[in-house]
Amino acid sequence: LLGTGISGALREGIRAVIEALDRLGKPVLALDVPSGLNADTGAPAGAVLSADCTITFIGVNRGLLTGAGPVHSGELLFDDLGVDRPVYQQVHRPVWRPTPARLRQWLPPRRRDAHKGHFGHVLVVGGDHGFAGAPLMTAQAAARCGAGLVSLATRPEHAPAVLARQPEIMVRGVDGAESLRPLLEKASVVAVGPGLGAGPWGRVLLEEILASGLPLVIDADGLNLLVELDADARDNWILTPHPGEAGRLLGSDGATIQADRFAALESLAARYGGTVLLKGLGTLVRGDGGTALISDGNPGMATGGMGDVLTGVIAALHAQGLPGYQAAALGAMAHARAADRAAAADGERGLLATDLLAALRPVLNGDDER
Repeated sequence: LLGTGISGALREGIRAVIEALDRLGKPVLALDVPSGLNADTGAPAGAVLSADCTITFIGVNRGLLTGAGPVHSGELLFDDLGVDRPVYQQVHRPVWRPTPARLRQWLPPRRRDAHKGHFGHVLVVGGDHGFAGAPLMTAQAAARCGAGLVSLATRPEHAPAVLARQPEIMVRGVDGAESLRPLLEKASVVAVGPGLGAGPWGRVLLEEILASGLPLVIDADGLNLLVELDADARDNWILTPHPGEAGRLLGSDGATIQADRFAALESLAARYGGTVLLKGLGTLVRGDGGTALISDGNPGMATGGMGDVLTGVIAALHAQGLPGYQAAALGAMAHARAADRAAAADGERGLLATDLLAALRPVLNGDDER
């Protein structure tokens, strides 16, 4: 009915046809794109035909892989129609998808004489009263993903529980900037935000972290505090907002972000610099290496703590020497593929963020050829 050139809202007659087809309950094969889906943004134009299978040709439209695209596309198949390889090499590719092969290229096997000092020191900061679990999951993920050392700065009363759960993590109780400062001096990368809270404790710690000049991965409450602080752009941080947080960072809302995730990503990158990772179905990453799209992952990831684990994955890769953009793109891919492995073993429903910790190891060690 409608192809890839759709723009604006659907006319009422076309909308009625699409809705009537959906009510039939018959199998639907879409060619190029499900009618009513914006092939560039992945946003619906008012109504979208829900296909059981979509065959797309010559190039995969990016809107099929993010936003509402995967919801309406069903099984996605691709046919290049015999276009010669040199033709593809002449065309600019605005979006790419990370693969395990790229991970092995950018994160090669370790030398036999390696020691923990070669793989960085991740400092996780967060865990205000009642939120000790969030930074603990971040620290666990950083350790499981290969950081040489992992420290956790949190409320003093959380330290015993953290040590009992994961003794490899060096936990320190901090009451303010003065007690955090010595930990910053030893860190390679700081992951801040999980469970940080929006109160004075978290704000003081984030201000001290920003003043340190260290490479940062900022998530959750850290992002909300950035808005309050009206922070300037910088090159050496990785911001990981979900659509709601992205809306606050741009002074809009989650619905506006989802209406055009690519445009929102560009706005975030222009405003804040560094590397920006926009979470959601078809996670997007923007940095000095272009735009990456993560097409792995599953609905079982819709549970608390998944973002905290992702923050730890990215921080660990960054600490091991990957530049911010590479760490974010490959970290998001590894995180999603670990979730797919865990879901394949036991199902999507009931998947917990900590279930990814064991699954991350084979993904990062090359035991993932899919």
